[in-house]
Amino acid sequence: MSFVRSYRLRWERKRWRVRALRKRRELTPVVNRTATIQPKDILLLSTLRNERVRLPYFLRYYRNLGVGHFLFVDNGSDDGTQAFLADQEDVSLWSTNASYKRARFGVDWLNWLARRYAHGHWALTVDPDEFLVYPFVDTRSLRALTDWLDASSIRSFGAMLVDMYPKGPLDAHSYGEGQDPFEIANWFDSGNYMIRKNAKFGNLWIQGGPRARAFFADNPSRAPALNKIPLVKWHRHYTYVSSTHSLLPRGLNLVYDEWGGEKASGVLLHAKFIDTFPGKAEEELRRKQHYAASHEYKAYHAKLGDNPDLWCKWSEKYINWRQLEILGLMSKGNWA
Repeated sequence: MSFVRSYRLRWERKRWRVRALRKRRELTPVVNRTATIQPKDILLLSTLRNERVRLPYFLRYYRNLGVGHFLFVDNGSDDGTQAFLADQEDVSLWSTNASYKRARFGVDWLNWLARRYAHGHWALTVDPDEFLVYPFVDTRSLRALTDWLDASSIRSFGAMLVDMYPKGPLDAHSYGEGQDPFEIANWFDSGNYMIRKNAKFGNLWIQGGPRARAFFADNPSRAPALNKIPLVKWHRHYTYVSSTHSLLPRGLNLVYDEWGGEKASGVLLHAKFIDTFPGKAEEELRRKQHYAASHEYKAYHAKLGDNPDLWCKWSEKYINWRQLEILGLMSKGNWA
């Protein structure tokens, strides 16, 4: 990488850090229990709105993996989300009614919380409908993974977002509070993915899956990105640039091997497509707080009126992480 590009990226990183510092003024603490964070705790950070029905399972899932403390930003929920989270002893919660869009879709808020509280910790940044699966997840805790990453001098861990969906119309099964969403949405696309390298940041850019074929069939290049780097050994000088798709310093984005080998990676099972989704999509379309004039939610709205069935003859029913590795969607690398 040229000196000029490196210099520009350093200044860009500084700009995003300063922006996060300014955006901290938009956050009001509801309950701050960060004094209870232990030096080796794995932290989870998330921005959310009206996710009350999802939260019991989400918290249980990540507690079972080994997350020690949760840091949430609630962006104007009116469904009881705040009250529920405030009652959880391992949760710190901030609220804001400021523009999600003007906070770079929540990235500025989370960058500030990570800078303030996650320095020196492994930090997992996910949405409430994203569930991390990694090699040996059925027998090894998240701490086992981060210990291995530390021993291997690896600072970031990549995961591909895999959209899960039911067989049949989205409203065929009702999702209940506390339920495992993958009891309903247990199918995924095993292929149909496009991948390229982002020249500026060095991260991979992945698109495809059911959203590309069902909602963006006429223009698949507009389909949402599926590449994520959700798990990072955080330093106060780091910053997310575009959601969890890319970070600075640039080296944190190199979660793949360019020389014929494989680096360990995971999958984020995406429980977006359950019966709550049409209502959520309609609300977000009205709010107009998402990327590129909410073009993604416009595409959803155009198709959801037909109550689509995302299942097709190439769909694969989810079994376990080993299946995802065999299909090439994740890798255990040299972690044995």
